[in-house]
Amino acid sequence: MLTLVSFVVTLGILIAVHEYGHYRVAVACGIKVLKFSIGFGKPLYTWRLKGKATEFSIGMLPLGGYVKMLDEREAPVDPAERHLAFNTQPLKSRAAVVAAGPAANLLLAVLLYAVVNWSGVQEPKAVLASPVAGSLAEKAGLVGGETVQKAAFDGEALKEVRSFEDLRWRMAQGALNGRDLQLVLAGSNGAPSRAVVLPLSQIDAAQADAQLFRKVGILGPWTQPVIGEVMKGSAAEKSGLQAGDEVRRIGAAAVVDGQQLRELIRASARVSGGSDAGTTPQAWQIVRAGRPLELQVTPEIKFENQLPVARIGAFVGAPPEFVTVRYGPVDGLWSGAVRTWEVSTLTLKMMGKMVIGEASLKNLSGPLTIADYAGKSASLGWTSYLVFLALISVSLGVLNLLPLPVLDGGHLMYYLWEWITGRGVSDAWMDRLQRGGVVILLGMMSIALFNDVARLVG
Repeated sequence: MLTLVSFVVTLGILIAVHEYGHYRVAVACGIKVLKFSIGFGKPLYTWRLKGKATEFSIGMLPLGGYVKMLDEREAPVDPAERHLAFNTQPLKSRAAVVAAGPAANLLLAVLLYAVVNWSGVQEPKAVLASPVAGSLAEKAGLVGGETVQKAAFDGEALKEVRSFEDLRWRMAQGALNGRDLQLVLAGSNGAPSRAVVLPLSQIDAAQADAQLFRKVGILGPWTQPVIGEVMKGSAAEKSGLQAGDEVRRIGAAAVVDGQQLRELIRASARVSGGSDAGTTPQAWQIVRAGRPLELQVTPEIKFENQLPVARIGAFVGAPPEFVTVRYGPVDGLWSGAVRTWEVSTLTLKMMGKMVIGEASLKNLSGPLTIADYAGKSASLGWTSYLVFLALISVSLGVLNLLPLPVLDGGHLMYYLWEWITGRGVSDAWMDRLQRGGVVILLGMMSIALFNDVARLVG
């Protein structure tokens, strides 16, 4: 239920802001707005503001919205009101009205990020977990337990790393842009700090998918190798594991943190051929209430994306150490603007790479994934939900600026042609372009929906 409510609220807010951008600028340009609707289909509620000609409406299907303006191309216009029609306005006014929707979504994202920055958010400290075996992080000399103080891309000044989420964002940027990331690590036991370079340029952009951070080798912050809640009837319960058990060794390997413990559990999976899969029993040395114990643990096989993965049916790893990340009034707003710009440019680059085949189409997401993440972020608290809302608002703003005829960016493309040539696009070409834009958009939506279903089923 939370997922559905969060999804509807998310769509409602983003659509309302987008359409309000169109509406507000249209009114400022002296255009008569006939209807402002959030959602399609049968109106659930309509109203008018005193002294205003606009009818406001909330439709039954919250999957879009529209602003209907007086326009001679859609219906006859009284000559006395012709100066109020959209199609009679100067080119700069029409362009401003069209661009205002995406701009409103981007401005909303800046504000949402700023609110989170001002209020402060609890994020994991930038202490690295054990790297994945054979990964870029391991080859760079990382072993786990290091605290990242600063980071920078080649040719840029070092900047403070405030949290693990801050570091994760920089790693994603580096991997997608093909840029190496320098990390300055705090020394331990009085030792001086040292620098390492993550060669993120070695990651092929076409491989930048959901497994990106596994390829980098840094999956999460450092955590103690402690067993959390144990599921009833699980492999962990059958093996005698209990919540609070601290794992010291598995076989001959000393366990230093929760990430390594998860990797050792994964390593127990074996495939004999076809769908025949099982796990190798493991000798665990644990400490329970100060007493050392030895247990024989046999993980169970679970299939994820049709691949066998070993699981024990318990939460693995204690919660990480958190820090409060908070900014001042000016810094918070500026950081919100910077994050909005970074997400926007990264989104455009990712879309471009998908178009030319340099990135996987699996990165496209649709309404099911959005609904899933809306529910998850809402359950984590209001700050997590605001960050999610900001991310989707940026995506909506950028998507609508794409030069597809059915989107705002397509209309801006028409106006650019009109500005260059001095004449508008002909009706015949307008019809052809609209049809082509619909086909492309439906294709993108189909791929996104397919990816959604594949993620949920897998």
